[in-house]
Amino acid sequence: MSIYRCVMALLCTIFLLQPASAERVEVTLHNGTVLGVYLLIPTTATQEARPLLILMPGGSGEEDLARDLQYWLGEELMQRGYAVAIPVSPNQRSFRGENNALIPLLVDALQEDARIQQSKTLLAGISNGGMSALEIAAAMPSRYSGVVAVPALVPQGLNVAALQGMPIYLRIGDQDELTWMSRLEETARKLREGGAIVDADLVFMSPHMFSMEWETLDPWLEELQSKQP
Repeated sequence: MSIYRCVMALLCTIFLLQPASAERVEVTLHNGTVLGVYLLIPTTATQEARPLLILMPGGSGEEDLARDLQYWLGEELMQRGYAVAIPVSPNQRSFRGENNALIPLLVDALQEDARIQQSKTLLAGISNGGMSALEIAAAMPSRYSGVVAVPALVPQGLNVAALQGMPIYLRIGDQDELTWMSRLEETARKLREGGAIVDADLVFMSPHMFSMEWETLDPWLEELQSKQP
């Protein structure tokens, strides 16, 4: 078992020892692709539409990784008012490259649901998913309100200039087994050179996969939401 899978399993055990509230759905995209999605939507008495957050799994993005992510981070983000969608890779390859093109189609399909706002979508991702989120944002920046990359590096060949004005929350564990912490400043600098508005820092005593630093992420999310029309 990879380090990624081991840490994900441990985090799920520690943080959420209860059944998932996510709905596993099959979403037919406008190009005919059928994409598996774990969908978490807050339920309230008024049933108002919620802003959409696409949460990209790490690694290969396959079924078990997406399923585990709903326990660890998906439910936390749902509790903060988002309709959270975690896509499953259709071919056991990450959402990097060609698979990224499916995400705008997924947004279109999900926003046909009356429970989801037709507003800009927030992108989030962990590890490989964080890098994917940056790629998706750069490909069509006008559709997205921001990126939560926890952790991520700047993907090779990323058009950072497309991220002009994009709010990006970037965190890397200071004990990262892949030594990504040594590239935090480089990553933040490249994003800022493209004009992104970057909140970047190390997470104290944390490995590659870590518990969210809610004391800094919550204010970031609140500020982001306050700027949405």
